[in-house]
Amino acid sequence: MNLLTNKTVLLTGGSRGIGYAIACKLAENGANIAFTYRSSVEQANALKAHLEGLGVKAEAYQSDASSFEAAEQLVKEVLETFGSIDVLINNAGITRDNLMLRMQEADWDVVIQNNLKSVFNLSKQVLRPMMKQRKGSIINMSSIVGMIGQAGQANYAASKAGIIGFTKSLAKEMGSRNIRCNVIAPGFIETDMTGELDEKTKENYLSNIPLKRMGTGEDVANTALFLASDLSAYVSGQTISVCGALNC
Repeated sequence: MNLLTNKTVLLTGGSRGIGYAIACKLAENGANIAFTYRSSVEQANALKAHLEGLGVKAEAYQSDASSFEAAEQLVKEVLETFGSIDVLINNAGITRDNLMLRMQEADWDVVIQNNLKSVFNLSKQVLRPMMKQRKGSIINMSSIVGMIGQAGQANYAASKAGIIGFTKSLAKEMGSRNIRCNVIAPGFIETDMTGELDEKTKENYLSNIPLKRMGTGEDVANTALFLASDLSAYVSGQTISVCGALNC
């Protein structure tokens, strides 16, 4: 079922992990994909080739979402290449975990810059094109950590909580222009990062998850597909947790 045929998706942080899964899922449903990466050229080229093999148009852009100027240039280039941006998915983000007593100012600033300001940067740039189209969907990737907190992640939690407030406000501003804004808040998802955790840490996480398993990139990608498509035409300003009931 091609839910996104002839739609163009701009996805930040698409070359690995959750972003990779989202890019593949949306391309499988007919979307043309413009995605960004920071440094993994090889992975980006491999993803581009894979997406093109699915029969859609794809382009990789090396771009820093935390830079307002880079975001402006990115959107300009995507519009020139694809002609429109129907869906924006703000997925790029980082962590710099530490207890507050040990956290340095630089650790706070870089997480807020990369996780929260990046959402402002890209959202700001796509609003006018979406207004001209009289339609658009903005999907911002938060985390359940932004909803329930986590020791050692005050900077990350603050950035992800900020994304939720930002999205709710933007949904109210842009609703009259038929631009929808929603949040996905993943829980404990299997990625390269979680694969590096020791078994004891994994068991501790799993013991708190009612569904008794880690989520997958596809679990998150399925939610992104719903929010990107017209199946969610009357859904805006919402936060959907993909966490196995961890935050209930």
